[in-house]
Amino acid sequence: MQIYKVGGAVRDRLLGRPVDEIDWVVVGATAEQMLTLGFRPVGADFPVFLHPETGEEYALARTERKSGRGYGGFTFYASPDVTLEEDLIRRDLTVNAMAEDQQGRLIDPHGGQRDLQARLLRHVSPAFAEDPLRVLRVARFAARYAPLGFRVASPTMALMRRLSDSGELAALTAERSWKEISRALLEPRPDVFIRVLRDCGALKALLPEVDALFGVPQPPAHHPEIDTGLHVLSVLRQCAEHQQPLTVRWACLLHDVGKGLTPRSEWPRHIAHEQRGLKLIRAINERCKAPKDCQELAMLVGEYHTHGHRALELKPTTLLALLQNFDAYRRPQRFEEFIAACEMDARGRDGLERHAYPQADYLRGALQAARAVAVQPLLEQGFRGAELGEALKRERLKALKAYKQAAPHP
Repeated sequence: MQIYKVGGAVRDRLLGRPVDEIDWVVVGATAEQMLTLGFRPVGADFPVFLHPETGEEYALARTERKSGRGYGGFTFYASPDVTLEEDLIRRDLTVNAMAEDQQGRLIDPHGGQRDLQARLLRHVSPAFAEDPLRVLRVARFAARYAPLGFRVASPTMALMRRLSDSGELAALTAERSWKEISRALLEPRPDVFIRVLRDCGALKALLPEVDALFGVPQPPAHHPEIDTGLHVLSVLRQCAEHQQPLTVRWACLLHDVGKGLTPRSEWPRHIAHEQRGLKLIRAINERCKAPKDCQELAMLVGEYHTHGHRALELKPTTLLALLQNFDAYRRPQRFEEFIAACEMDARGRDGLERHAYPQADYLRGALQAARAVAVQPLLEQGFRGAELGEALKRERLKALKAYKQAAPHP
């Protein structure tokens, strides 16, 4: 039995990056031997075990053969006679197909170290094109390592185009796609993820509503970058620079999809794109099986982001309705994420990345003023049930009128 450290742990050590988790491959062993040593089996499709003390994953060396469509369309073969080299050749990228033995010696049969130095994401073998999930994985790695200067090798991009054109991406389950999309959006350059998907034709297959935004113009006075797709990329980059959570990044990715439905005759204006976009956002949420918090914020940001930008001009009645639509008194964190998404949208414009966004503090102050209205005096006046709700609304409206009057206007 021989045990090797493989994959990301080797790659990131060579890059001088922190190693978060370590995967191991075991050559020359059977599942029975692993169980005898106290390892706990966890792999449903192929033999993977958790170390009895560290909890790290140990997989038996295996080969794989394409047997159907999609990510799950493979037959795996694990046996003591499978070599380390045979296990490594089935991996996606050369930088992920390196191993270290127990003495720390590097095993690199596919030039992963050379590609690390050249800052290239290159496929290991033509078998790369058998797994559609790899299109998303490579785009995700591009988003992670873009700050280090990495790019996708041209031959690998060609294989990704072939996969996108083949229709195989349709065979991916929503769960697997969402796992890659959500992880990629949290990388240092989520905009690169979207750009790589678009360059290989995968964005049109996975998120056609976002792909449709490229080439759609906006008024230069408000959007110096003009192109709506490029604006969305800039907004995602702002999200990463300001370390926004996944909910905000997902909402920002989808906030302008309604502009893809604007008739060409109305370009570059996009009147009512917020309402038009809601059916698209709802469809994307359902298709991708996004978590509930991501779905809710995306819908709210899609509908109300222009309210955020016009916050200083909103009437107190409109402000009150906005707070109620967000259930902001009980869910202030969601309202805070809405404000963050609006700010990222405003900053995601050429030359305006560092501009002040006074609307953010204004909206926070409005919520604070409305929340400060006490319920107890209304109860003491005898208000109950629906009448109490109406009385509370009236008092909150008074508070917002006073807030708007007192607020300094830039």
